Amino acid sequence: MKDPAPIALEQAPILAREAFADGQVVLRLHAPACAARALPGNFVHLRCDALLPLRRPLSLMRADPEAGWIEILFKVVGRGTALLAAKEVGEAIDLLGPIGHPFIPHPERPRPLLVGGGVGIPPLVFLSQHLRRDSLYLPLALFGSESPFPFQPRPSNILVPAMPAGVIACLPLLDDWGIPSRLASGQGFPGCHPGRVTELARLWLEGLDAPARRQVEIFACGPHPMLEAVAALAREFAVPAQVSLEEFMACGVGGCAGCTVRVETAQGPAMRRVCVDGPVFAAETVFP
Repeated sequence: MKDPAPIALEQAPILAREAFADGQVVLRLHAPACAARALPGNFVHLRCDALLPLRRPLSLMRADPEAGWIEILFKVVGRGTALLAAKEVGEAIDLLGPIGHPFIPHPERPRPLLVGGGVGIPPLVFLSQHLRRDSLYLPLALFGSESPFPFQPRPSNILVPAMPAGVIACLPLLDDWGIPSRLASGQGFPGCHPGRVTELARLWLEGLDAPARRQVEIFACGPHPMLEAVAALAREFAVPAQVSLEEFMACGVGGCAGCTVRVETAQGPAMRRVCVDGPVFAAETVFP
């Protein structure tokens, strides 16, 4: 995958809207310039309402460059996302994107392990969409949520070694793509692992022999504690990991420096902007 492309400004009409439990909404937007440039890990900066000055950053979940659409999944957590969720099909949304440094898979690590938590799931769905185009990669996606999943889980048709008995629920879209997935939740959802998604990641890594483990690279997005646990797993099993950070953003294009985080570099500690230097970082630089 290449470096980030130039950012487009578009008026993006809503093509489809689907609501799920716990205030979760999926919007499909006609944004051909963004769709043509989008890479997994990129996000868009949306104006939720003409009277609300600050935009909201939302990860891309899918994109179709030929049809010119993108999809986003978000959860209503405040005024901005509530206004966005109230919009109807046909309304246009002022959009900047794609923005940010994307996930970058490496051919020498052809067994990607995708770990997503809550609203951190969308960029890993997008990464799955890209990985399925190259037969070199054999990804596994593990997703966790304490809210009802924003899709209807179903029993998987794909066997995943080292999974606990009865953990068979999957994301149907990925299963249809031929990409194995498993789900985790502490809410007792059928077919899901009754615990953290990082527990499933550990079980899978433990089930690999040394040569197979050397083919693994982890890609993760989700809450900070989950990413910290993923980074710890990566250190323990000596596999590289890339993490996508969630951070409050004002401008979203690197101008205000309000989303900076401390990272470790070869020259020592430094501050980096999540919006344009990230949101994807090597895990060991953020969680040394």
